[in-house]
Amino acid sequence: MDILPVLAHSGKGRRAMGSWQGKSNLFKRTASVPVKDLTLRKYEGMQASARLDEMLRMLKEVFGDTDDIAIRQFRIFGSFNAAAVFLEPMVDQDRINRDILQPLMTALKDGQAEQLHASRIADYALHDCLHAADASAEISIVPMLLAVTSGETLICIDGSHKALIVNTRDIKKRAIEQPQTEQVIRGPREGFIESLDTNIALVRSRLSTTDLKVKMAPIGRRGNTNVAVCYLSSIADPAIVERVLGRLAKIDTDAILDAGYIEQFIEDQPFSPFPQIQNTERPDKTAAALLEGRIAILSNGSPFALIVPCFFSQFYQTLDDYTERFLIGSLIRIIRLVALVTSLIFPALYVSLISFNPELIPTDFAVAVAGGRAGVPFPTVIEVLMIEISMEILREATIRLPQVIGGALSIVGVLIIGQAAVSAGFSSPITVVIVAFTTIGSFATPAYNAAIALRMLRFPLIILAGSFGLFGVLIGLLFIANHLLAMESFGVPYMAPFVPGNWQGFKDLLLRGPIWWMRKRPSHLHTLDANRLPPDAADAPMRRTLQYAGEEDTRAHE
Repeated sequence: MDILPVLAHSGKGRRAMGSWQGKSNLFKRTASVPVKDLTLRKYEGMQASARLDEMLRMLKEVFGDTDDIAIRQFRIFGSFNAAAVFLEPMVDQDRINRDILQPLMTALKDGQAEQLHASRIADYALHDCLHAADASAEISIVPMLLAVTSGETLICIDGSHKALIVNTRDIKKRAIEQPQTEQVIRGPREGFIESLDTNIALVRSRLSTTDLKVKMAPIGRRGNTNVAVCYLSSIADPAIVERVLGRLAKIDTDAILDAGYIEQFIEDQPFSPFPQIQNTERPDKTAAALLEGRIAILSNGSPFALIVPCFFSQFYQTLDDYTERFLIGSLIRIIRLVALVTSLIFPALYVSLISFNPELIPTDFAVAVAGGRAGVPFPTVIEVLMIEISMEILREATIRLPQVIGGALSIVGVLIIGQAAVSAGFSSPITVVIVAFTTIGSFATPAYNAAIALRMLRFPLIILAGSFGLFGVLIGLLFIANHLLAMESFGVPYMAPFVPGNWQGFKDLLLRGPIWWMRKRPSHLHTLDANRLPPDAADAPMRRTLQYAGEEDTRAHE
């Protein structure tokens, strides 16, 4: 199925669709491509009528039941009947008056209007009269209707098969502000918003190069949501780009209301708990991914960019790792990794040690645990599961409540539930502490979707620990490791650079090496340009150190 069933319904979309041609045979403009919009299929292949009354009758038939459609009839140059058609809530009417109606309704000098034939009016108005930067002529019905529904103005002219489409879209949008889900201590404070054009501009402002390519096309039978694919043509692997375009081309749904819809359609293993596509609200993070050779997918109406291919290591890395010096960044990353491991296996280890292997616990600690559990009527595994489920319910309630109330609920809820559970004899104090540490560790995982995956897997590990002890925990971890090692993201190993193994990649894995050490891009991305820095860049800081030392010695002798 073709993602480009018709010409794009905006000026930018029309230009973008032409640029897809040649990338994949799925994106070529052909007359035989079926229209995906079910309401427009009856107009597929139809050309506009040269009679204005027939065009208006057709438009009223399509938009007749909606009250926000406006049809403004006027005379071009005082001689040719015409009509401007637009949806009032989506357009800037001042621009329509200034850039369309005023120049077209201005009478020409004596005799000039009579010399123009009606069939030439559209071209003359397009090239010599309109004051709009984004305008085009069209003869097919379907693109005209899509243009109106996307907020553009359609100008029909009596006696001409051509109609003019002028971009007058003016949809209100929120201001650019700091992303709420990816806050940083040191770094830019700009985040994506729900406007596709604004998001592309934010990326381009950080990568001012002609290598940055943006391919746009509408997706959806009824929504016709514009989706943009961004990549650096001199770096990104063409095979991965082609794979992304091919998967987008196969999406056939009513509408794309958020980038999360696209993620679920194009991911490799939809039944895996682990996210296979990275999402971000940060333009700087998106630009960094493009410089690595990856591909960004932006969707109109969504403040999130999807980045592919995706690796597991990216879910515990943050922008702060790179804006700080490498020693500090490495320390923070190690702490984050410890928190990630803790959030996954800490409760399972506790259950297995208490229930099956208490001999591995120091005697004093074992006595304290046994004293705390005196009077608890449940086995350790049931006790831990009850507290874990209570924490998950509290966490979900905190997210759904308004921010002012949610913050208070999270603190009060933890105190009340923990104290009440211990006082009532449902749980021991040590169990509450273990679950609290686990919850805090999950909060330290930067990627929310990765943290959810670890929270999901925590429960089967606890059950295995309660059934088979440490052996059950080991079996569960082996299953998880085997699953991760078998996964791919757009043809690239999910556990790269562990698999297939690459020394350059290890410089930015568990620890964050100095920037001047990371001369190569990730080899598993098969980039066209593998070098980030010149070959001798790693020696530059050492040369500067020796140079400064020599200058100090010279000054000392003087």
